Amino acid sequence: MNIEIMEFAEGARNARGLTVIIDVFRAFSVECYAYDSGAVKIIATGSTEEAFRLGSKYNNSLLVGERNEKKVDGFDLGNSPTEILQADLKGRIVIHSTTAGTNGLINAVNSDIVITGSFVNASAIAGYINEIKPDQVSLVAMGYRATESAEEDLLCAEYIKALTGGQKPDFTDRLSSLRFTSGKRFFLPENSDFSPPTDFFLCTIPDRFNFVLKGTRRFDGNIDIEKIDV
Repeated sequence: MNIEIMEFAEGARNARGLTVIIDVFRAFSVECYAYDSGAVKIIATGSTEEAFRLGSKYNNSLLVGERNEKKVDGFDLGNSPTEILQADLKGRIVIHSTTAGTNGLINAVNSDIVITGSFVNASAIAGYINEIKPDQVSLVAMGYRATESAEEDLLCAEYIKALTGGQKPDFTDRLSSLRFTSGKRFFLPENSDFSPPTDFFLCTIPDRFNFVLKGTRRFDGNIDIEKIDV
């Protein structure tokens, strides 16, 4: 099994085999919490225009996501696991659009299988990869706003790669240290309304969920996100 770590939308476009699109802060942590909170379906889309169109199609939907980290005007929730836990998602369809993560899914056009990646379900991801046993695995770290390398996404890729290889690394200290590097924005008072400190902690709990989220391209080019227990 060949495992390659890549970055950004270009990495998603170049990814082959089983591809893991990684967005720790916060898109694919949010999707895990959304399913765990009772959402019955998640549809990922790259544009806010598509999100509004989909929202008008599904009566029981919630629009979730961000641009420039902040909730999009007209959306129901921001891209925040804290907001997800405070909302009632039971029986709801989540329409999800973000700057980096969901656009990575849209761009993974050459992959055989696409799943999302985050720390909160990393061990389940590794288990799924080992169950499928693909020849090629592409771990795509989407980065900060899909333009800058993000320490948390590259760290998650390293963690998944190690777990897939049978190692059991202890990333406790490295995860904690993110508070002072790529995660420090969650602790700035001016960001508390849309990126609260609780988001940092909710996104850095390793292996909280024992399922993976698999993306399937729809007829309209958007992505259905399916929860698969591992």
